[in-house]
Amino acid sequence: MTAGVHNQLTMTGRRILFWALMCTAPSVCARALPEVAPDAAGMDAATLARIAPLVDEGIQRGDFPGAVILIGRGHQVVYFQAFGRRAIRPRPAPMTRDTIFDLASLTKVVATAPAIMQLVEDGRLSLEDKLSKWVPQCDRPDKRAITLRNLLAHDSGLRSGFEEATLKQIHGYADGIRLACEQKSFGPPGGQFRYSDLNYILLGEVVRAASGETLDAYAGEHLYRPLDMTDTLFHPPAALKDRIAAGDMVAGEVEDGAAFRMGGVAGHAGVYSTAADLALYCAMLLSGGADDRGVRVLSPLTVARMTTPATDHAGGVRGLGFDIDTAYSGARGDLFPYGSYGHTGYSGTSIWLDPGSGVFVIILTNRLHPDGRGDVRDLRTRVATIAAAAVRESRGGAARSTAPMPVRVGIDVLRDRGFEPLRGRRIGLLTQRNEVAGDGRATIDVLRAAPDVKVAALFTPEHGLDADANGRVDSTRDAETGLPVYSLYGADRKPTADMLRGLDAVVVDLQDAGAQIYTYMTTMGYMLEAAAARHIPVFVLDRPNPIDGVDVEGPRPDADQPAFTHYFPMTVRHGLTMGELAALFNAEKKIGAELTVIPMQDWRRAEWFDETGLPWRNPSPNLRSLTQALLYAGIGAIEDTAISVGRGTDAPFEQIGAPWIDGARLAQALNARALPGVRFYPVQFTPAAAPYAGQNCQGVHLLITDRNRFHPVRTALEIVVALHQLFGGNYQLEKSPALLGSKQILEKVLSGDGAADIAAGWEADERAWLQLRRKYLLYP
Repeated sequence: MTAGVHNQLTMTGRRILFWALMCTAPSVCARALPEVAPDAAGMDAATLARIAPLVDEGIQRGDFPGAVILIGRGHQVVYFQAFGRRAIRPRPAPMTRDTIFDLASLTKVVATAPAIMQLVEDGRLSLEDKLSKWVPQCDRPDKRAITLRNLLAHDSGLRSGFEEATLKQIHGYADGIRLACEQKSFGPPGGQFRYSDLNYILLGEVVRAASGETLDAYAGEHLYRPLDMTDTLFHPPAALKDRIAAGDMVAGEVEDGAAFRMGGVAGHAGVYSTAADLALYCAMLLSGGADDRGVRVLSPLTVARMTTPATDHAGGVRGLGFDIDTAYSGARGDLFPYGSYGHTGYSGTSIWLDPGSGVFVIILTNRLHPDGRGDVRDLRTRVATIAAAAVRESRGGAARSTAPMPVRVGIDVLRDRGFEPLRGRRIGLLTQRNEVAGDGRATIDVLRAAPDVKVAALFTPEHGLDADANGRVDSTRDAETGLPVYSLYGADRKPTADMLRGLDAVVVDLQDAGAQIYTYMTTMGYMLEAAAARHIPVFVLDRPNPIDGVDVEGPRPDADQPAFTHYFPMTVRHGLTMGELAALFNAEKKIGAELTVIPMQDWRRAEWFDETGLPWRNPSPNLRSLTQALLYAGIGAIEDTAISVGRGTDAPFEQIGAPWIDGARLAQALNARALPGVRFYPVQFTPAAAPYAGQNCQGVHLLITDRNRFHPVRTALEIVVALHQLFGGNYQLEKSPALLGSKQILEKVLSGDGAADIAAGWEADERAWLQLRRKYLLYP
């Protein structure tokens, strides 16, 4: 170990030793989730009682000397027992619930992956950063293409670990990093899943390089201390030795050979913890990154990104850190569904979490004691299966994999509350007839029937009250209700004083499309401004982002772009709901409205609209399906460039064309780019709407093959670049004022820059948007 690394670890050790010594008495310092009877959490006690005999059988067979098993649901513990012995030799010691375990590879998801993702949230790292940017020793031909995302998801092409001869050459932290970089790759990044300790050894070094803190110091300060995980640390001090489960080595000396030789701190192994501390961590993940007190260590978007598929190779499906469905997924058991996630540790540890039920299972054993030959694979599977079988009462607020219960939108939640916030008020309602409650009744009708609520006026966005109009919409009176209908896409774009006169509150219920170019969010923003000026409270009834609330993409528009299509500088695909947008607008634009968002129940950010259980109702005449909404985020952003995007056909936004395009040639050029999640084939169509109304157009149809890999904005840019290269004389792109809201992007296309280089230029916009919107996220 070099002197510099030794000193750094010594300083870190002093900080953590002080912390640990202050908290050697768990009853004084430790915080734990409350324990409740299983039935209070919707679980069956008799089913959970089957766990104890299984554990006892495993101990009798010699599979492991002892175990601590904790099962929780939400922010409650329903099962927490210790079994057997913490140590057999040199002297027997009973296992206790506060026993500290060497977590082994759980370090990857309890320390390294969340540390990396926090630094991504802060804008200090990007998932697409090259490894060599942060670890210069890895600037080698076979490693230059490896990204941080590849390392997190185990498809970097790096080998699984050090061979024994190489392991003996490690004499400190620096040697471990150097030798990890020197290991020859088995293949290119992105090509194959292979679980690898080397991935996380190098990620641990990325944390140090990006943050200036060693991994143990960073995790202690930014993860464990905020969550009060007082028994979770690297390098447990001597004062804790009697609480540490014995392994194959001396208690307190990390079992993993590489981590031990690197000084006890490495990205793949080295963390020690207890079941109670891990319960705090699991509950935080299932709550979208915040604990039961509201202390947030990760954003909901980040948790969703870590726990949803990042790779889908022949070897299995992984998230960013977490296992989802691979050969290592035995800890899922037989009943937890696809969509649950977890991780295991070589020392006999595992966690598994199911967002659908809110259940998490923690199994900690000392299976390596005394001879390194124990086996807990059967125990993991059977305990997880029992935990899943014990669920009796369904819980909302989670990702679903089969037969989902419908999401309850804002109007449903408001009705559940007895309309209390609106009682005694005359309200104006900004909505369309397609916005309905869970029983299929329009929001207009639900609120008109609400007790002690007076609907006095209706307001409509573009496309009018029935969501079927194109172009300007005039104000009128609704024949069905007799209410005045004030169009905010006609003579007036902003509500006037006369429109708002006599109102005690404004309610907004609109379905957004998930794209910055969709005008409904601007209409809502103008309503917030007008209501704030007159001190009228605004209530936004939230609805899902149909194209998920996880993905963001594209540049932010120039400041001088038209305000009605660029109300706020956000990426083209924004990943927010209308309620979240309202909160962001109100704060960031300093509108100052008295705003209340009525959030949905049971919606998670990673869900697409077809996973919500809600019926699709066209929010506008040319968005007739979820596929068209996804394509709109890209194709809709380029429709002002002298092409038809299929308006006036049966497939708007699913095809583009013009009389001067050679469809076969364009399809060949686009397919040659091998864009993820989409294929192109030549088509001919005659649109009934401008441009080229009544003219025969050739072009391409876009067939989405994998929506989770498809990038609508990048795809749209590729189309523009191809059209300019192939048909520049007819395309006349130079007549466009901007492209994707940016004059610079237009100039780059005209100068002959490639789409990949141009798209790389908007990564900074994406990172800035992700960071800005973090505090406005309402859903995990």
